[in-house]
Amino acid sequence: MSTTTTTTSTVSGLRPPTLDELDPEERMTRSELEALQLERLQWTVRHAYEHVPLYTKKFDDAGVHPDDIRSLDDVVKLPFTTKEDLRQTYPFGMFAVPMDRVARIHASSGTTGRPTVVGYTKEDLERWATLVARSLRASGVRPGMKVHNAYGYGLFTGGLGAHAGVEKLGATVIPMSGGQTARQVQLIRDFEPDAIMCTPSYLLTIADAMVDAGIDPHSTSLKTAILGAEPWTNELRRELQQRLGLDAVDIYGLSEVMGPGVGNECIETKDGPHIWEDHFLPEVIDDSLQRVPDGTMGELVLTTLTKEALPVIRYRTRDLTRLLPGTARPAMRRIEKITGRNDDMIILRGVNLFPTQIEEIVLGLEELTPHFILELSRTGTMDDLTVRIERHPDLSVEDSQGATVVLAERIKEFVGSSVAVRLEEPGTLPRSEGKYQRVYDLRNQ
Repeated sequence: MSTTTTTTSTVSGLRPPTLDELDPEERMTRSELEALQLERLQWTVRHAYEHVPLYTKKFDDAGVHPDDIRSLDDVVKLPFTTKEDLRQTYPFGMFAVPMDRVARIHASSGTTGRPTVVGYTKEDLERWATLVARSLRASGVRPGMKVHNAYGYGLFTGGLGAHAGVEKLGATVIPMSGGQTARQVQLIRDFEPDAIMCTPSYLLTIADAMVDAGIDPHSTSLKTAILGAEPWTNELRRELQQRLGLDAVDIYGLSEVMGPGVGNECIETKDGPHIWEDHFLPEVIDDSLQRVPDGTMGELVLTTLTKEALPVIRYRTRDLTRLLPGTARPAMRRIEKITGRNDDMIILRGVNLFPTQIEEIVLGLEELTPHFILELSRTGTMDDLTVRIERHPDLSVEDSQGATVVLAERIKEFVGSSVAVRLEEPGTLPRSEGKYQRVYDLRNQ
């Protein structure tokens, strides 16, 4: 986990919002905010208990009732929600409103089984757009500016969530979506946007493409980049700011809780995303699932306070961070920049990758064995993944080598990210002695 870096000036000269430009909730005192949180928490808990069968059962099994929530600290009485809960209730079992009130549905890719499905009422979408607009304003974007949106559109929450926020702010959205890097570069030159929204690793790819096209990345109109959807370091922030001459800020969110806009860094401090606590109640827990004091590292847990279609109670995000005091928004706490998770999911250049996906592909190649490990390394500021896999003992190196090329191609086709494949001799990789360690993180060695 990288240390938090605080800066008091912007790279591009963009100014932070004035007090008058903030939402009323951003100007609240801590006591005013906590009073609002409690009111909204009590509503959310009752709403979930009365309209979501899973929560009715969970609460009853835990011996807790909505009437037991009399203070914010009483949230610890409530059971956790996990991604598996959303999968087990697939597709619409977590919805707390009738389908005729659901205005939009999003879903995860479902690469490890059933996708997680989330729904939004019309009012949910309005609140989501408002929070993304707040995040953009914190990032230095103002009405009338142009925003190049390179997050993917579709069931993924990033593209459409960002799009609605840009429009809500009164800025101009350029709905490019992801991919087609050469065209991204062309439109950045031609349309002269003030801001870009994408993953940090993809912005680095865009910068490389600019150089390949003979364009100085510093010569573009871009002044700020709102980056999310994958963990990234302050080192990468510095690299992007130096290469492109812009401010790079972190937008935080996850589909199960809302999408992008759960929190955002402020351009004047860049010291970790402020959680928009008028809509989300954050906690951090340790390995024993006990809540830890602010400032202590652990897993982030979030409870929605205003979602109608799909309220989530104490959702375990798997993101590792710590809660810190507010700075640019004093009443709202920050999370330290997230650079890791506590499960086995690998996020490689914005793509979610699981060992079981590799295993499924490997089992279709007779020239290779199921004995493989994944090594994460870093070249400069880019993460790389190497699949080390043993050849079939009855085949020669020459007979097995072609399968490594096929494996790399199939992984690229299936998960959308390139990996290296290294052929190993039979019996040379570790064997399972209980829980098999598939992933070896060598990035900090």
